[in-house]
Amino acid sequence: MWRKTFKSTFLKNYVNGTLVIALGGNAIKRADQLGTAEDQFRNLEITCDQLVGVVERGYRLVITHGNGPQVGNLSLQQELAKGSVPPQPLDILGAMTQGQIGYMIQQSLGNALRRRGLSVPVVTVLTQVIVDPNDPAFEDPTKPIGPFYDEEDAKRASKERGFFIKEIKELGDKRFRRVVPSPDPKEVVERDAIRKLLELGFIVISVGGGGIPVIAKDGRLKGVEAVIDKDPASEILAESIDADVLMLLTDVDAARLNYGKANEVKLGRVSVAEMEAYYKEGHFPPGSMGPKVLAGIRFVKRTGNEAMITSLDKAIDALEGKAGTLIFR
Repeated sequence: MWRKTFKSTFLKNYVNGTLVIALGGNAIKRADQLGTAEDQFRNLEITCDQLVGVVERGYRLVITHGNGPQVGNLSLQQELAKGSVPPQPLDILGAMTQGQIGYMIQQSLGNALRRRGLSVPVVTVLTQVIVDPNDPAFEDPTKPIGPFYDEEDAKRASKERGFFIKEIKELGDKRFRRVVPSPDPKEVVERDAIRKLLELGFIVISVGGGGIPVIAKDGRLKGVEAVIDKDPASEILAESIDADVLMLLTDVDAARLNYGKANEVKLGRVSVAEMEAYYKEGHFPPGSMGPKVLAGIRFVKRTGNEAMITSLDKAIDALEGKAGTLIFR
């Protein structure tokens, strides 16, 4: 058996506690790539080498990830094939991409662990996240997904499929796009299973794409047409499993004030009160750094533990206090 060629190092005695790492999109698909399976596996090989370094430092590990490019591609495939194959609702697409990306991370991380002589089990948990059916996001969809339409196709999609369509300015003829609600996450349904797997020594991949959005009514769960942001969903998970650290990875090494301006300031150690003040001043755009900062603030305020924001290549340095933005109480 191939496993017997590796030294058994099933890690049960973690010395540094539980760490939830929310992978940024560039860990799986980079902006300049088409997003082929080969592209994504190559990126994940680099990503997982970094994650193994975290395991070697004695952390019990949970990995979360986004699914924006993947669910967008799947939505486009559904549009192109809708005359032959019945399109599926958005919660089903979320589940499909959780399985897709979970498989890629699970395989790549397992390979990286074995290369380093470690035998640690890795598992993907298909994760549902409860949202409030009365969340204002359902009345004002803002999250763009799927392909761009011209005006005629946009009207047809709105009429025939009930899509909310918004116009994106200055994009030529194809300037309309479907938008969906992005409600705030409230509870991770599978949190107890994730906690038990961690106790048994597993590395767990969960809350993929922010989780499959569901509402709870009369003791039943039901999927809804929405997309949950990965970062606040990762915070809810970290909070519910008593994680010691929440690490939010992105494509820059730290959060910054006045980003891209002459008076730009990199943030190192920042109290949660300071970070909340900066957030309210509008330093962190909602489409990029904003959700990460908000998730970090919530985690520190609710648990008293620490949150970190940094880039993938600086993750180990951030854990050692040498890089990144650290939010503390």
